[in-house]
Amino acid sequence: MIKAGRVTVDGEPAHLGQKIDPDTARVEVDKIPLPVRPGLVYALLNKPLDVVSTTDDPQGRTTVVDLVPVGTRVYPIGRLDVDSEGLILLTNDGALTELVTHPRHGVTKTYLAMVKGDPSDRTMRMLRDGVELDDGLAVARSARVIDRHRDRSLIEMVMAEGRNREVRRMLEAVGHPVLRLVRTAIGPIADRSIKPGEWRHLTIEEVRMIYRTAGSDG
Repeated sequence: MIKAGRVTVDGEPAHLGQKIDPDTARVEVDKIPLPVRPGLVYALLNKPLDVVSTTDDPQGRTTVVDLVPVGTRVYPIGRLDVDSEGLILLTNDGALTELVTHPRHGVTKTYLAMVKGDPSDRTMRMLRDGVELDDGLAVARSARVIDRHRDRSLIEMVMAEGRNREVRRMLEAVGHPVLRLVRTAIGPIADRSIKPGEWRHLTIEEVRMIYRTAGSDG
């Protein structure tokens, strides 16, 4: 890859035998960052109900950090409501945190919501066109009904923002309160094999997938 010119260090082509300072050097392969700083941790947790998405809790509740004993300080990327379940990333990589949390980078989050009632096609269009909330217009990148029952339905929604309880408030506003909400993907990262309360490390390729999705230029 170095001979082919695919690797750069601080924006310059790398060469064989080159030494770098991993604490400060920016290494890219095919213009996508390759994390090399020692001690970087990337964890994917399937958050259960009643666990808070913070590093500590004044009420003494279990936090996502409690469930990820990696031996170093990590922080959750974004939030997932205490009464919601699903995937959340934890890391000590500030650059990745900014990429995932800021809407302009385009790292979406996918949710499955069990809601009351049977949403109409018009209701689903409203979710995609935008629902006016008390803190502004909220728009789903996509919204579709996965399954319908007599008194409840399963909806998949893909969101670009992460405002407080945004999915719940949108569905409440269109007349279909949420009964259960699960985040199933963060950008390109999804893993149905992780049970609630379990976690695993991301692979380097998965980290690069997030950078690639965000179109990171540093």
